[in-house]
Amino acid sequence: MKLKLPRSAQNWVSLTGAIVALISCFMILFLFVISVVFGHGGVYLGLVTYILLPAFLVSGLVLIPIGMIIHARHLRGKGKIKPGWPVVNLNDPRNRNAFFIFSIGTAVFLFMSAIGNYEAYHFTESVKFCGTLCHKIMQPEYTAYQYSPHAKVPCVSCHVGPGASWYARSKISGLYQVYATLTNTYPRPITTPIKNLRPARAVCEQCHWPQKFYARTLRFETHYLPDKDNTRWNIRLIMKIGARHPAHGLKEGIHWHINPNVRIQYIATDHERNNIPWVRYIDLETGDSTVYQDTENPLTKAQLDTLNVRTMDCIDCHTRPSHDFVSPSHFINTSMMAGDVSTDLPNIKSLSLGMFAADFPSSDSMMQTIRSGITNYYSQNYPLVFSKKKQEIERAIKQIQYKSSINIFPDMKVRWDTHVNNLGHLDFKGCFRCHDDKHTDGGTNIIPRACNLCHLINAQGTPGKMENSDVTQSLEFKHPVDIGQAWKEVLCSDCHTGLNP
Repeated sequence: MKLKLPRSAQNWVSLTGAIVALISCFMILFLFVISVVFGHGGVYLGLVTYILLPAFLVSGLVLIPIGMIIHARHLRGKGKIKPGWPVVNLNDPRNRNAFFIFSIGTAVFLFMSAIGNYEAYHFTESVKFCGTLCHKIMQPEYTAYQYSPHAKVPCVSCHVGPGASWYARSKISGLYQVYATLTNTYPRPITTPIKNLRPARAVCEQCHWPQKFYARTLRFETHYLPDKDNTRWNIRLIMKIGARHPAHGLKEGIHWHINPNVRIQYIATDHERNNIPWVRYIDLETGDSTVYQDTENPLTKAQLDTLNVRTMDCIDCHTRPSHDFVSPSHFINTSMMAGDVSTDLPNIKSLSLGMFAADFPSSDSMMQTIRSGITNYYSQNYPLVFSKKKQEIERAIKQIQYKSSINIFPDMKVRWDTHVNNLGHLDFKGCFRCHDDKHTDGGTNIIPRACNLCHLINAQGTPGKMENSDVTQSLEFKHPVDIGQAWKEVLCSDCHTGLNP
């Protein structure tokens, strides 16, 4: 029996829409079965199943009434149907067929939409969606994330956090990211800090709650000097993360900056927040406040009126909690300590660091430079070492290539120095942005640059010649290379850039 439909539905536009909708529907069902029942799928299959095909399905469904309206106007103009509102008469087989098709189709569509929206929500909230869909753009961030302490924490837990309002804001913000990707106008590298990012404490404290107080911790560090013997230098620190005893809470220590009874505010003159000439301390219990200004670069009245006053939070120190691009000096140190790069290879530390001084045009050229640089150096300067320690040299090459591949991304122009990490003060200003002996309240109070404010040095030196102290006492810092008192006069980051020295 021939299926009869209203005359307004008998047009090519509606027919095309119906065909598109049906094909999209069957493809969605097929791909859904493939991904769920058989366990096959990936980020691009999810993109097609839950975003692209539903868009075609809806477009096809929209074409059906559009075609009916256009065709009805055409028929009305020819006098083949009466003017006025459509009449639904279920005694008419045409209307009855259209009614049942519409009712059943709507029920199926709503059911599929419920499942599809649920799956689409989880798909767009997944780590794979964030990290691998735009592979080239997000490769540096996704790679660093996989090797970070937060590798098991979904991206949205930090970048969106709980609540519907920030979820909606993140999706609206994401529209520009889609536009930038399609038009190839995204910045290289992705700039930080990101504007309009959710306040750090609102997300960090979902896990790192401030009521959990941390006492002091013991930290061991090993550095290798860039000399012929790759001299090992050990240092043992007591980090003053919290008070001496956890019962004292946040009354002292590094985390005093987030004490709920204290508010630290500052003004930065640059986007990266590296230059901070103005700091305000507010005692929330008494209401007293103290303003400290950099005596060498004080803010003008115009700057005070226009620049943004930011309240200090976790990210101001923990700048790269999940996307840290480690400096060559750091990853070569750890590789040597782990035995992956042999310390018996003369000058391996200085040789390796020297290769990263220049920018690489591509990842392939970086890999080739590392291999040829190390191979040629030992074959020409240490032929005996080259012949006897081929395995150690090859292992060092592969390890340095591997470490550089997860920290340096030439295609996106990402290096360790393109994204500042202010946790510490060796390669970047970090603590010394404020603690520099130059910020004063106009009287006798300053923000000091004393070493023992944040840590105590209990041991330092080369193996067999260690200088030690009592656990409650601090040694005066001794620079591994004799530079006199120069280390007291300049910042660590003035000399240390992640390379030599």
